[in-house]
Amino acid sequence: MKKLLFTLALLISAVSFGQTSEEYFKTGKDKAKAKDYYGSISDYNKAIKLDSNNANSYMNRGFSKYSLKDYNGALSDYSKAIELDSNYALAYFSQGTTKDGLEDYSGAIRDYNKVIELDPNYTDAYYNRGLSKHNLKDYSGAISDFTKVIELDPNNAVAYNNRGWMKYFLGLNGCFDLIKAKELGYNVHPDGMKAVCN
Repeated sequence: MKKLLFTLALLISAVSFGQTSEEYFKTGKDKAKAKDYYGSISDYNKAIKLDSNNANSYMNRGFSKYSLKDYNGALSDYSKAIELDSNYALAYFSQGTTKDGLEDYSGAIRDYNKVIELDPNYTDAYYNRGLSKHNLKDYSGAISDFTKVIELDPNNAVAYNNRGWMKYFLGLNGCFDLIKAKELGYNVHPDGMKAVCN
């Protein structure tokens, strides 16, 4: 009986140690989808231990860290993903979003610039860059970015709303944009509409 238990223990041990990097990556993704971010990080750690050159493992572990508000840990992982794959647009985008959250708007803009260089139709990069420019009071630059979002996605109500406000901050007429945002279903606050359109 002891010999059988020992053999079973060895088999269980062999099965658990036999998982591949890809399998840990998949279970890490599944756990992240279920919002078990600590569990997903544990699995991504195992995937990285088995294959330290997989940019996706670092990228996804960074997302799980970001979800746990470990922003510096997330930045470190996004940076490693970019080191392994310098054309990884999503890693640059995620790095920019994290820098935005840390109020490093200039750093975020540099990351969004790289995303746009890699993919000129990456709508969210223009949108987020517009928000970062707004935070730096570069309202003209923000207008350009929101205009590009509208060019790529003509039904983007939030981009119309934001562009209207940027125009207002520059003393320009942003009323049309707020009206368009409202027509597209955006809930423009009546006081905001009154302020911009009077």
